[in-house]
Amino acid sequence: MPANGNVADDTGETPETIECAVPPEHTGRRLDQSLAELLPDRSRAFLQKLLEDGLVLMDGAPRKASRKVKGGERVLVRIPPPEPLSLEPENLPLSVLHEDGDLIVIDKRPGMVAHPSPGHADGTLVNALLHHYGESLSAIGGVLRPGIVHRLDKGTSGCLVAAKNDRAHSALMRQFTSREVEKTYLAITEGAPRPLEGRVEVRIGRNPRDRRFHAVLPNGGRRSVTRYRTLENYGALALVRCDLETGRTHQARVHLAHLGAPVLCDRDYGRRQVYTVADAADALALYRTGRPAGLHHRNPRPILARQALHAWKLAFTHPATGERMAFTAPLPPDMADVLIPLRKARAEMDAAPRDDVGAFGV
Repeated sequence: MPANGNVADDTGETPETIECAVPPEHTGRRLDQSLAELLPDRSRAFLQKLLEDGLVLMDGAPRKASRKVKGGERVLVRIPPPEPLSLEPENLPLSVLHEDGDLIVIDKRPGMVAHPSPGHADGTLVNALLHHYGESLSAIGGVLRPGIVHRLDKGTSGCLVAAKNDRAHSALMRQFTSREVEKTYLAITEGAPRPLEGRVEVRIGRNPRDRRFHAVLPNGGRRSVTRYRTLENYGALALVRCDLETGRTHQARVHLAHLGAPVLCDRDYGRRQVYTVADAADALALYRTGRPAGLHHRNPRPILARQALHAWKLAFTHPATGERMAFTAPLPPDMADVLIPLRKARAEMDAAPRDDVGAFGV
């Protein structure tokens, strides 16, 4: 198992060193492949950059990524401190669901990143929070993530809580760690999961074929649990509620893909990147008649261009008052636009004689 040496702090003044031994079963592998398995929290591209920079020593000497290992070698990985990012307050709009002296709950819009990172130096939630609250923000999350308690993917909308002082930050973090926070998502999926309702308990880890993504693994990884229920089923699409019992990276997205119903427009785990007017016509015709609309309805204008995943509900205990609080964020317009014509068709079909009702209604 890897052993950590000096761990980098948020100021970037102390580098991190990791020591590990190459296990015998890795014999014959490339060094970068072996490291990718030994250090699953680091991307292979990141490790290859360290190898190129001479920051990986095997038996005391720098080695190339292509070097074949024999098993038993001692490896020292030196991880340089992160380059400091300049955090500038930005007057960005926030949709506030609740605010008091300890915390703020917002309805995060899709496209907003939680905190600055390489490639996302501005326009983040942190930049917006700094504008509104300045130095009063909690710093426990580190200088790059002041106030941030948890994150939502860039393409995911919905409820997110941030702390305004250290006491609230610590208390909320404890609740997330101990799974006392209730997290409920709504997803529009391609097809409906089978069965329509159930519980997924699998192990999730980095995809061995592409470590940028996560996957259900037969061994290793971390335990993940989601309870789900199909609320609306239109055949080609469905609206699914997901209650997360654990909080793994991309959990709801990976679980729904595992069930054969990936999140609509999920670029990483789904089948398409954009849902267009033509796609909507096909989905509506399929729901009404069992057949797609056909080529004469082609229209590439996008209706949805991000993963159709929304953090609908968030419930936790207030860190100061002890009161149990729950917040919901309404379905955003882009997801609603996908469902509106299908809901209208369903209402019309429900009002029609039973013989005329389509086969895909819940």
